[in-house]
Amino acid sequence: MKINIRKCNLVDLQKLQEIGYETFNDTFKDQNSPKNMKIYLESAFNFKQLEKELLNPSSKYYFIYLNDEKAGYLKVNENDAQTEAMGKEALEIERIYIRKKFQKLGLGTILLNKAIDIAETSNKREIWLGVWEKNENAINFYHKLGFVQNGSHSFYMGDEEQIDLIMTKTIK
Repeated sequence: MKINIRKCNLVDLQKLQEIGYETFNDTFKDQNSPKNMKIYLESAFNFKQLEKELLNPSSKYYFIYLNDEKAGYLKVNENDAQTEAMGKEALEIERIYIRKKFQKLGLGTILLNKAIDIAETSNKREIWLGVWEKNENAINFYHKLGFVQNGSHSFYMGDEEQIDLIMTKTIK
């Protein structure tokens, strides 16, 4: 099993959009209305938005490959790119998604460890993320890896307000 992680750049824009749509839709389509999914996907994964994020030095995307096939991706934010004001000593994992056929192979843990490595290299003291309160699999996954809930915030899926649990892990 050959695993490779590669940082994304502007050349990856279309591939990033495709995997973003696919993985987000696969993860949340059964719990949300088609209308709200469409609104969110068109807002979060349009070319202009992704280009803006790829050009922001405080946001980074990474693809993970298994045997040369794109299996998922990671997005991390620091400084002002974080979706919550968590300070300069924190790194946010905004997105960590694995395509369905590659789930349960440990790739999510590998991406999470990549985020921790990025945080340590950048001298961050903690890593944090928001996870939908109804996504029990993800909540359990993060608990097992040492994250603790210490807050919540609103997340809008189209016109529906949802609650994300804020989970953090101290790394230094």
